[in-house]
Amino acid sequence: MRKFIYKILFILFLALLLIDINQARSEERYSTSNIVDAIWIIEGGLKTNYPFGIRSVYCNGYDDCRQVCVNTVENNRVRFSQYGYKQEKDFLTFLAKRYCPDNWEVWLKNLKFYLKKG
Repeated sequence: MRKFIYKILFILFLALLLIDINQARSEERYSTSNIVDAIWIIEGGLKTNYPFGIRSVYCNGYDDCRQVCVNTVENNRVRFSQYGYKQEKDFLTFLAKRYCPDNWEVWLKNLKFYLKKG
C-alpha cells in the first residue's frame, strides 16, 4: 500500500512540474523585442514625455530610451532566472513588479493584452 501511495505522489509531482514548465514556456515565446514594443504602447507611445516610461535614468529620444527599456527587460530576465522564480510564478509578473511597482497589476494586464494582440 505504501508503494502505491508513493507512486501516486510521484505522478502528481510530475504533473505539477509539467504544468509549471508549460506555463514558463508560454511566457518564453515573448521576445525582448515583443515585450519592449508592448511597453512602448502601454507607456503612452508618441504621446508621452517619458518614452517607454523611463524616468529613473536620462535617455534622449526613442532609440536611446528603447535601449534602456531593452536593457531593463534583459537584466530582469537574468534576475528572474537567478532568484526571481522563487518570488513570482512567471517572468511577466516579476517584470511588472519591478518596472511599475505602484500599479503593477494594471500594467501587467495591459502588457499581456498587447503581447497577445501582437
